[in-house]
Amino acid sequence: MTTTDHPPDTGGELARERSRLQHARTCLAAMRDRARELRADGGDRVSSEYLAMTLHRRVKSLAEDPETPLFFGRLDRAPEPPHPEETFYVGRRHVLDDVGDPVVIDWRADLARAFYRASPREPMGIRLRRRFGFSRGDLTAYEDEHLLGTAHLDTSRILLDEIERPREGPMRDIVATIQPEQDEIVRADLDRTVCVQGAPGTGKTAVGLHRAAYLLYTHRERLSRAGVLVVGPNRAFLRYIGNVLPALGEYDAQHATVAELVGHIRIRGDDPDDVARLKGDLRLAEVLRRAVRAQISRPAEPLVVIVGSRRLRISAADLAEAVHRLLASELRYNAGRQALHRRCADLVARRLEEQGDAPSDRQVDAIARSKAVRDAVDATWPAVEPARLVFRLLSDAAFLAATAADLLDRDEQRLLLWASVPSRPSSARWTLADAVLVDEVRDLIERTPSVGHVILDEAQDLSPMQCRAVGRRCSTGSATVLGDVAQGTAPGATSDWTTTLTALGKADGTVHELTTGYRVPSEVLEFASRLLPTIAPTLQPPTSLRHQRGSLLVRRVGGLWPAVVEEIATALAGSGSIGLVVADPAVRTATRTLRRAEIDHAHVDEGLDAARVTLVPASAVKGLEFDTVVVAEPAQIADGPKPHQLLYVVLTRAVSRLVVVHSEPLPAPLTGAIPA
Repeated sequence: MTTTDHPPDTGGELARERSRLQHARTCLAAMRDRARELRADGGDRVSSEYLAMTLHRRVKSLAEDPETPLFFGRLDRAPEPPHPEETFYVGRRHVLDDVGDPVVIDWRADLARAFYRASPREPMGIRLRRRFGFSRGDLTAYEDEHLLGTAHLDTSRILLDEIERPREGPMRDIVATIQPEQDEIVRADLDRTVCVQGAPGTGKTAVGLHRAAYLLYTHRERLSRAGVLVVGPNRAFLRYIGNVLPALGEYDAQHATVAELVGHIRIRGDDPDDVARLKGDLRLAEVLRRAVRAQISRPAEPLVVIVGSRRLRISAADLAEAVHRLLASELRYNAGRQALHRRCADLVARRLEEQGDAPSDRQVDAIARSKAVRDAVDATWPAVEPARLVFRLLSDAAFLAATAADLLDRDEQRLLLWASVPSRPSSARWTLADAVLVDEVRDLIERTPSVGHVILDEAQDLSPMQCRAVGRRCSTGSATVLGDVAQGTAPGATSDWTTTLTALGKADGTVHELTTGYRVPSEVLEFASRLLPTIAPTLQPPTSLRHQRGSLLVRRVGGLWPAVVEEIATALAGSGSIGLVVADPAVRTATRTLRRAEIDHAHVDEGLDAARVTLVPASAVKGLEFDTVVVAEPAQIADGPKPHQLLYVVLTRAVSRLVVVHSEPLPAPLTGAIPA
């Protein structure tokens, strides 16, 4: 296959492509105008409001980003007699002309698959693939790949330029640079759950988001009803990725953290690592199931119901049989309560029939709602409030022992119990792990609504119980699970994806491993990968597509903060975003240092577009990326329960340059031949 990188003015070809781009913009504007002219008349108020909202979304989806061209690629299909050669332009959305012919085809269309997958071995009917370089929305160059040739393809310069384009503000889409192994995951069937084990810089987050966009496009009607949910580790991360789907014309996906999903109680505390790990253990699911079932008691008294002038008696044994049958049916707790009302009423109706009466459905319903039946059900199958039940479990040693005796040993039970018991649930310092337990009980009582698809990022940090909480949100749908076991820093972090998929309820999910990095320069990745034998010895070390001289600088200094200021000043003289990553306890010192040096900056919680320099505590850096990353004192960052995992995350956030400044010795795995 031959590749030709054309200069901007070769034979006027670029000018013709620019003219084609302008034509596409004119057509898109006409589509937008036609959409605005449509009237939302649905026949009634509710239908009209729904139609108006749909039209509003349609107009939004037709908006144009002036910073990106409407197409980034072109496909020339080889002629197949009697059909002539055809040319298609590939972009972020479909654009049609006035007669409905395609001017640009959506990257998600089946025809566009060849842009990402075609090769000399499998040209997929494509004679030529053209990539476009651009700047500020205008075409600047193009590069042709002749797929029916036999010459070797060098790495695409346009592709590398796009990957290396400075990162400023939130994450952007990668539709122009999706690679074949990524495209395979993006276009996986909706009914399949896929898990992506991706080394830093392999694009796993982008792949997950583009999979969401692809599924919303391909299964529009189904997912518009069921919904798509994106779950991330924290709000900073969700803000960072929040513009990707809208840039692709998709506005319907919800975004949430695990804490927000289970936020039925106010989270005010943190568990020690050993307690958090235990509360996240899968055995707690069975403990909670038993605790809920323990609220149901064997009827001790007969049920007496007065119907008209008759006094009808249902024995305690008959009630017990009804309860036993309902327990065997594995209904949700509240569904069982409602069913018991009906069973009691049916037993009474049977007594009436034995006496020659034929009660109507209305009479049976009235019996089910009667005070006598309500009292009997409440005594046997009482209402349960989830937070109160978990509160009792964590504060009542006898109750915990009764439900967990053969599951948790005495030391584990003592670890679970609160050392100081609050007076009531509302005054407890609930933790995230507690909230997950409450969410589990809520689902045992009433089924959690399910969406059609969940994108779960940084999944390696979720405990099995947290995975169950997410899995409940896609119990009737599928999931895309994204993560890297080498970056697991939470107490309950997984060491294998089988455990995670099983806890999600998706044990049949398939695992894909991405090992080729497109974001992190090879020099940086090789430096960070020195930690892999310690943190994930079974993983294949990642490789990078990019080699960039000067992308790594490691400085041993006498004065830490003056050197940090110096490196940030150097980075500010260039372009792109800058992240200063420090150990969490050093955030205040770093803030004072930046203020004294009069360096405009923002904390990561304020957003990545608030200033060029973003101050990031190490615990919040996961999933983020910056053109230049300055890491202050790695030894302090590597001072915790999973020190090398967190440091590995920190060292792999740079797109162009990593600067490590330290006055203390580096952690042992990083020592050796390091650039001065």
